[in-house]
Amino acid sequence: MDLITWTEEMSVGVKALDDDHKMLIEMMNKLNDGILAGQSNLALEDVVESLVRYTRLHFAREERLFAQTGYPSSAAHKAEHDLMTRRILNLQMRFENGQSLELSMKAMAFLKNWLTHHILSSDMQYKSHLNAKGIH
Repeated sequence: MDLITWTEEMSVGVKALDDDHKMLIEMMNKLNDGILAGQSNLALEDVVESLVRYTRLHFAREERLFAQTGYPSSAAHKAEHDLMTRRILNLQMRFENGQSLELSMKAMAFLKNWLTHHILSSDMQYKSHLNAKGIH
């Protein structure tokens, strides 16, 4: 069973960003499935590394659009990105250090809640701004 399921309610009206969100959800589901299946941390490190790389790519894409369009709340939004980046890097470090399954599940619950809330709350705040600037 998926940790997170994409819904149209999550769409920010910008195809590239929606596709990024779908990919992040897919990666988080893959990581969660691996944890639940009891895969070794070594096997999951590649998934975590991919999640770290893709998260950075996505945040950079959003932030470029903010700069390009003069999004007025970009500083606050970037601060949320910075926090999430630190949390994902912390998760990566824990996996590399042999983190326990219990801590892994707590981390996944945090990531699920953060990503879902971020998309449905923070990202929705830029939807009308970017769409009004012709970005779809």
